[in-house]
Amino acid sequence: MEQVTEQVTEPVKLQLDGLTKAFGRLAVLDDVGFDVAPGEFVAVMGPSGCGKSTLFNVIAGLDAPDVGRVLVDGADVTGDVGPFAYMPQEDLLFPWRTVLANAALGLEVAGVPRREARERARALFAPFGLAGFEDARPRELSGGMRQRVALLRTVVQQRPVLLLDEPFGALDALTRADMQAWLAGMRARFGWTVLMVTHDVREAAFLADRVVVLSSRPARVVREIDVDVPRPRGLAALAPVEETLLATLT
Repeated sequence: MEQVTEQVTEPVKLQLDGLTKAFGRLAVLDDVGFDVAPGEFVAVMGPSGCGKSTLFNVIAGLDAPDVGRVLVDGADVTGDVGPFAYMPQEDLLFPWRTVLANAALGLEVAGVPRREARERARALFAPFGLAGFEDARPRELSGGMRQRVALLRTVVQQRPVLLLDEPFGALDALTRADMQAWLAGMRARFGWTVLMVTHDVREAAFLADRVVVLSSRPARVVREIDVDVPRPRGLAALAPVEETLLATLT
């Protein structure tokens, strides 16, 4: 009797299916497609101006693709902002609001009552290293702490997928390294599904489970690189991954 081997399908949280986008005659995305598993951290890299931010805007429902779909847990969510919490490059904290009020802002905009929104945000201040700064103003915080507030404001919305667009790009090298280590620990603690744009090869190798490399515009996926390095990761162990990424990007 012939034995039938059952194939096990890996679960998919986020699926990008043939995303194509142009602005007039300017082609920006060309059939971009890849999957992200539940709890996976995927970094997206590519030449400057290749279309990474446009890709994020399409995923987040801020721009409509000309062709293609965005799926979360198998459901077509193209054009829907609901499944995504999007953290842009700048922290965009309002200087006149307290840190707690800034952290709760996304929930309030989504219709959560102010008191409930602020209590939900307050619960994350200790694990985010912000306890005691609830009533401070953004100008009283360091750059790294401001980014923590921005990330707290993002994750407290409890969306299925986090989109991080170069979250540490504006920080100095030492602060950026500290924030990368902090983010790695927080992601391990909370099990977030993360898609992150970065130009930093070392950041991608340190944080990501996999790196998706895009071509120059119009962006296509040219390679996907698994970062097969045990966590916690030392810099020496990441050197081969960084060399592979540099060779792919140049």
